[in-house]
Amino acid sequence: METLINKLKTAAPKAALLMALATGAVLQSCTKSDGGNGGATADALSSDAASAVYVAPGKHDELYSFLSGGFNGQVSVYGLPSGRLLKIIPVFSQHAENGYGYNEETKAMLQTSHGFVPWDDLHHPKLSRTDGQTDGRWLFVNGNNTPRVARVDLKTFETVEIMEIPNSAGNHCSPYPTNNNEYVIAGTRFSVPLDMKGSTGDVALDKYEEEFRGSISFIKVDPKEGDMELDFQILVPGFDYDLANGGKGPSEDWVFFTTYNSEKSGTLKEIGASQNDKDYLAAINWKLAAKYAKEGKLHEMPANYYHNKLDKNTHTAKSTVKKKVRYLLPEECPGMMYLLPAPKSPHGIDVDPSGEFMVVSGKLASAIPVFSFAKMQDAIKNKQFDGEKNGIPVLKYESVLKGEVKEPGLGPLHTEFDGKGNAYTSMFVSSEVVKWKLKDLKVVDRIPVYYSVGHLMIPGGDTKEPHGKYLVAMNKITKDRYLPTGPELAHSAQLIDISGEKMKMLLDFPTVAEPHYAQAIVASKVAPNSVKFHKLDENKHPQAAKKESEANVTRKGNKVIVKMTSIRSHFTPDNIEGVQVGDTVLFHVTNLEQDWDVPHGFAVMGANTAETLIMPGATQTLRWVPKKAGVYPMYCTDFCSALHQEMQGYVRVSPKGSNVPIKFSTGKKKQNIPGVASAK
Repeated sequence: METLINKLKTAAPKAALLMALATGAVLQSCTKSDGGNGGATADALSSDAASAVYVAPGKHDELYSFLSGGFNGQVSVYGLPSGRLLKIIPVFSQHAENGYGYNEETKAMLQTSHGFVPWDDLHHPKLSRTDGQTDGRWLFVNGNNTPRVARVDLKTFETVEIMEIPNSAGNHCSPYPTNNNEYVIAGTRFSVPLDMKGSTGDVALDKYEEEFRGSISFIKVDPKEGDMELDFQILVPGFDYDLANGGKGPSEDWVFFTTYNSEKSGTLKEIGASQNDKDYLAAINWKLAAKYAKEGKLHEMPANYYHNKLDKNTHTAKSTVKKKVRYLLPEECPGMMYLLPAPKSPHGIDVDPSGEFMVVSGKLASAIPVFSFAKMQDAIKNKQFDGEKNGIPVLKYESVLKGEVKEPGLGPLHTEFDGKGNAYTSMFVSSEVVKWKLKDLKVVDRIPVYYSVGHLMIPGGDTKEPHGKYLVAMNKITKDRYLPTGPELAHSAQLIDISGEKMKMLLDFPTVAEPHYAQAIVASKVAPNSVKFHKLDENKHPQAAKKESEANVTRKGNKVIVKMTSIRSHFTPDNIEGVQVGDTVLFHVTNLEQDWDVPHGFAVMGANTAETLIMPGATQTLRWVPKKAGVYPMYCTDFCSALHQEMQGYVRVSPKGSNVPIKFSTGKKKQNIPGVASAK
């Protein structure tokens, strides 16, 4: 089974080959790229691919999948196997489509210690778990740039909580739930000089080796409501912490983190952080850490971080600023943390469904090491150490190694499992997915992907019981896969059938921005719990108008408060006068509908914000400051009925200091339009 890269090794000078491999350019250019039919697909495509992914009109997909949006800061929801885009869930970025981060109710979700941050780089979604299996309740995601962890409620598909992570910089190694959501764990990518006051110190950059540290955060999750709370952190050596995964079965008390830059290089890391033949897999006994925390081993330092939560009754977010954080030091907590040598600049760490094997993918390594948890326990018991780092014992490589997957391909990044004894590893450089056996570590199949695959995902492939029918490859390069759209192209995912011995390519589908990782779950765990509308009588928004007779307009100084209702097909009120230039006008719009799929939008001409899209039974607020006198149209932005175009109104704005009184109305008194409630 000779790979393309092995052929290249024999033909190309070593230096030139390494340069090409660093970017994957060699292998991407080996496929057809003539601007016509995209790439080399025919040979790899299953002959029955169309029927395998066809979901008839009106029928539902078998699975929900949640793909991270990368630099658009959002999560995309796709149905599988069809690849149909179902929804974009805004998390860390403002979303003009529904007003998230623009309307007054959700702005607080994006508050941080750095101020209002309406963007982030969202990398890793992780579904909540019960007994080591996905339970369909929540989705946890990370903000990579301004370190944050968010929780999405899968009853509403809304972001309901965002917590900033103190003492962190680059929250890449995040978020990883334990088997019953006891903790969601987040590690720092960048080590930084902590000032021990909740921020980074003003330290010369050549002091990296002496002054910089990393941190790993343990976020407690309320088992009933899902509310998060930062319990404690562990301050760890100044490496870069890349990815993590929790144990299962015999290893379920442990979490594992890949590290790179054990050289502690602070500059030109592509060279400086690639000197050592081995970096480390960090193993932390999280239950022992929690025990140490409970027993008083904790230290405490000042902090300053935001915790933002959406109230489900008012549909309004509120921020709380936290002022302290507790932390453990590994050197004071024996048995809590160990380092396992792992070649070379390791990236993915994935634990098989049995919990016995830890697979580490070294980006620059020629083999994939597979560690044994049982051997790790024996090595700890027998003190088979090879020195220590910052008081943390380093285990001997051979003492914990089950074996290595030899010549799997080039650029191994991530591994998932099908629950049938097989592992699947993505190869970034050689643009392929490689299937191998956990039992004997032999490669048994490989399939090309287009191009430069990063993460891959099998539904439940990181849990105790994978749904081993499909695999989704998330690719970094698209090139000729779709009709060209100028220099900027869509990213791509590919669906692969893994139900048989040989992998079969089924489907390409473009993604929204850059998917880093994904999760998927059978639809039956989520769909029955989906909220169809909010009950109007449970709406506790302080400015809600629950019937048209409660609608009004009042002035308080230079603030005009509009309590408005919307129902097919009019606003109440829809004529407003008495607003003056420079007033702050707050339109609190309550959607009176009590039916599924009847949102109403609201927009007013000249507002320096997005529309707001109000779900049935909810209240949302659009803030507007008119800058000049005139008459301004307002209207519903969502096509809600046959008379949608008629769902509009006017706001009269007079010069500042004018004597036009506040007046408001909808329709003429006693007017009775069939099918439309008259204003009272």
